[in-house]
Amino acid sequence: SLRESTYFLAKTAHILFFWDSSYAGLALRQSCALPDGLHERVQSALITLQRRGCLLRDLVRIRDRDVFTAVSRALVGKPGYTYRYLDTRLFTIPWHCEGEERQKDEKDKPCCDSDLRDGCSHSSPPSSFNVTLINYMDPTAMTQLKEEPYYGMGKMAVGWHHDENLVPLSPVAVYSYSCPKEEGEGSEKEEVQKEKACWRVGLKVAWDIHTPGLALPLQSGDCYYMTDDLNRTHQHCVLAGDTARFSSTHRVVQCCTGTLDYIQKRCSEALENLHTDPEKTTKSLKSLLPNTLQHIEDIHNEVFEWLRQYWFQGRRYARFCSWWTKPMEQMEKDWKEMERMTQLLLDVVEDENTVQENRREMADILLNALTDRQQHRQTWRDRCQSSLAQSLPPEEAPFDRPYWSNEDPDMPLPFDLSEIINLSPCFLGWIQGDIWTGRFISYFHQYRLLSL
Repeated sequence: SLRESTYFLAKTAHILFFWDSSYAGLALRQSCALPDGLHERVQSALITLQRRGCLLRDLVRIRDRDVFTAVSRALVGKPGYTYRYLDTRLFTIPWHCEGEERQKDEKDKPCCDSDLRDGCSHSSPPSSFNVTLINYMDPTAMTQLKEEPYYGMGKMAVGWHHDENLVPLSPVAVYSYSCPKEEGEGSEKEEVQKEKACWRVGLKVAWDIHTPGLALPLQSGDCYYMTDDLNRTHQHCVLAGDTARFSSTHRVVQCCTGTLDYIQKRCSEALENLHTDPEKTTKSLKSLLPNTLQHIEDIHNEVFEWLRQYWFQGRRYARFCSWWTKPMEQMEKDWKEMERMTQLLLDVVEDENTVQENRREMADILLNALTDRQQHRQTWRDRCQSSLAQSLPPEEAPFDRPYWSNEDPDMPLPFDLSEIINLSPCFLGWIQGDIWTGRFISYFHQYRLLSL
């Protein structure tokens, strides 16, 4: 057909010139060219992760709507790394180098048992990569797979996309393992039908349907690479075969804002502005400079997002690996201190002895921060209570945390900030000294009395 003639199956020599001219940066390494013993180790690791239940469907956000991914996956990588896509943050199951010593503190247990540890070590790629996204796709369990819309390539397990949040010009290496058919399956087919029966990766020039696309058939054990600028200038999709398939996608993700080390440093930056009187055990803010306050409130919201992402999906892996448990517990303690810092700032704003001009600047910072915070809190609550989230088994379902009742004596401010925000006219009223100031102060006195 006309549509099928607009793409090429990458299997014959006559398309090599086209490949080099339109798809430079794509390379294929066939299974027979990979080192001896590699296939057995990697395939055993992939099966171990699946057998242990580590490969799970993600509940992602697309156009303000939650949807399940068609594939099941897990992120394995350097300890403390995360990968963000489609408003979803994945937390690594840490890979372990072969021969690596276990934790030396006898009181601490290894974060993974030996079986899972071995599986993670065998999925570890060369040191140039920092994570690998492991996917499992079974076409028999995938209902309503969409047809590739531009070239008639067939059913898509994963639609056209770029890989997100990668270091520019970094390579992507993908190992493909197709599970063997059961004996007696299959029949004689035409050549094109045989190619369509195997898994393929489709490529096209980004936002261009006139340049012919390319479909690269993948035999079990093949490895393909996207190098140079290919991931930015082109899009790729995954075309479903007729057997289950694993893929291990090795990447170099942006780590400037996506590691535990980064967010811990951000917490430390914010908490540096909190002073505790050793005698009175009272707390106060060291600096009231607008830039400092804005910086702290931004960190506050960022840390809340990390916590919510972890409890929405990241904590699912705690039953397999405990590596993230203690760091996230500490992060939640730091976040509670930031809640206290916001409450201290409100104290300063309502203090009539505060310079009027400074009160307005601080009030503007607070109103913007609290409005943004309220919106995100409600969004996460809605996501946790959605019908899709509730359909998951308990060990995989999102956990609505952090969340607390307005009467919780351990929390300095209510979870629902709407009453505070609805009193926002007082932020302007403070300038003229009108009655809104009295209403605002009265509200906070009442709330604190209830919290005692």
